[in-house]
Order: sequence, then structure tokens, then C-alpha cells
Amino acid sequence: MWITSSLATVQTPTIIALGNFDGVHRGHQRVIEPILTPIRDGSLILAGVSPAGNAEQSAFPAEGCPVPTVVSFCPHPQEFFTGQRRLMLTPIEEKAEYLCSLGVQQFVLLPFDAHLASLTPQAFVEEILIQGLQAKQISVGQDFHFGKQRSGTITDLQAIAAQYGIPVEVATLHLQDGERISSSAIRAALNQGQVEQANQLLGRPYQLRGPIVGGRQLGRTIGFPTANLQVPADKFLPRCGVYSVWVTLPEAGQQAGVMNIGYRPTVEGQQITVEVHLFDWSGDLYGHTLTVSLDGFLRPEQKFASLDELKSQIQQDCEQARTRLAASQFSATSFAASP
Repeated sequence: MWITSSLATVQTPTIIALGNFDGVHRGHQRVIEPILTPIRDGSLILAGVSPAGNAEQSAFPAEGCPVPTVVSFCPHPQEFFTGQRRLMLTPIEEKAEYLCSLGVQQFVLLPFDAHLASLTPQAFVEEILIQGLQAKQISVGQDFHFGKQRSGTITDLQAIAAQYGIPVEVATLHLQDGERISSSAIRAALNQGQVEQANQLLGRPYQLRGPIVGGRQLGRTIGFPTANLQVPADKFLPRCGVYSVWVTLPEAGQQAGVMNIGYRPTVEGQQITVEVHLFDWSGDLYGHTLTVSLDGFLRPEQKFASLDELKSQIQQDCEQARTRLAASQFSATSFAASP
């Protein structure tokens, strides 16, 4: 997948899905689906070399055919206007991986700056979508707004694009149990430890990923060695507490375990950490990058009177996690490739 933040290096012409897409959840997939349909139904000629550089046929359209492109913004508009860092369900690298797995061929991250924020709806369509991206088809969500002060509506977008003969497809809101599937709903579920709800909205397990770094190695002294996961600084962390998890190891596949997110109050911890204990594992993980898929919330973080009490509780956590994971609905590799 080609990734760029400059309109000067965009592969054109394009068919685009436009939005923030934080989480790439089931609702987002509905917006993205229309730009993938031309490839799946064969109306675009498939040719060329795969992104890995080998000789296999790829899903890249032949020269001159529109490139299926997701267009997003960096930083998030809310971060630009408030000046406060916004924690993301899917930081850029993670978002790119999910988009690529869906079949998206290009990811354009428009720098959200004072100039972009000042564009009227008409100017945004003409300067960005028409001139810059050479869009031939546009897909957006039902609640999409654009242009200065978010003044542009879906009706405006359709009217302006129609001046250039460009169709705009509007994906209806995706509901689950009568409630809208949204990034905000997923954040709320994770804040409350409702992992199953968040996973259902996403269509896959919520994941934390990063390299393993050195820690205090306290877990080794009580018989439960843990790996300290260094997640991206802008990654949204769920509620502090203990979780049952699936962990994907490099060259070792999927392993079951428990994860603790929190400040380790029993040992007077000062900074939030993400620690993972793998069942039946004794290998060296330092320096490796792990992907941790959340299965369920076991309990809140708590302070124990002694290390012996902590050890006893961890043993109970492990037993509960093994039982949960044995009947898990999601695995670490499950992903809803369609909305």
C-alpha cells in the first residue's frame, strides 16, 4: 500500500473514502467498501507487481485506472483545534496495516493545518479532491462534515462534486443493538472494561502492540515473569486492570496469557505500564515486537497488603483467563474483512 502525506506524490486518478477512520471499525468498513468493489467485481484491470516486490499479480489497478484510496487527516482535526494530544484507537502505523488488510491500495494523510482548516467546502473539494487527488468517485459516512468550521454537509459535497461529474456514495450509519457503531462508543466501552462490546463494534479484538523493554523484573521473583510492552505514546489504553489476552509472538504464533495495565500500586509504581504474562512460555522476548489482543476484562487494578497476596491473586487471574480463552469468540488473528 502506498502511503503519502503530500498531494505531490499521490498516485492518481483515485476513488476515495474520506474520513478520520480511527479504529477502522465496522462502520468505517462500510464507508471503505465502495472503493474496493470495482477491484472485487473486476471492473478495474488488475496488473503489476505486488507491494512486496515479487512477481505475483497484485490488486493494483493498471496505469490510468483509479487507485482505491483512503484519505484521512494528521493530526486529527480535534487535536489541531484544541492543542491537546488525542489518543488514538489506531495510531497511524496500525491504521495503515488494517487498511492494507482490507485491500486499500493507497493511504493519503492530509496534513491538517491552518490552510486546510480555512478552506471553504467549495475550495476543499476543488483544491484537494479534484485538483490534488483527481477523484473519480467519493465515499463518505452519513455524518461526514468538511470545510471551514465543518460547514459542509453531505448535500453540499454531492452538489459540488456533481459539477465535475463525480458521484458521491453515502454509507448509512451502522448500528448494533440500535446503537451507532462509532469510535466514541468503542472508547467508552474500553474505558469501562467492556472488552466484548468494544470487540463487537470493531469486528476484531482491540489490540496493543509494541516492542518489549526492560522492567523491574519483579514478576520473576514471585513466579510470574512479565514482558513490559512499550505502546506508542498516542495509543488509547483501556481501563486499568487485568485482562485475558492472546499474544502473537514473532516466529512463535499465538500464545495465551494475562495482561495488567496500571501503576502497580502494591510496589509503589509511579508510571502506567503494560505487562504481559504468557502461559507456558520461557523464551527471551526482549527487543521483539508483540501484538496483544484483548479478550476480556478480569478485574480492576488493586493494591495488596503483601507480595504473597499479589501472587495468590495472579494465580487466580491466570486460572480465570485460561477458562475464558478456551471458549473465546475472537482469536488474535480474527478480523472482519467486510462490514
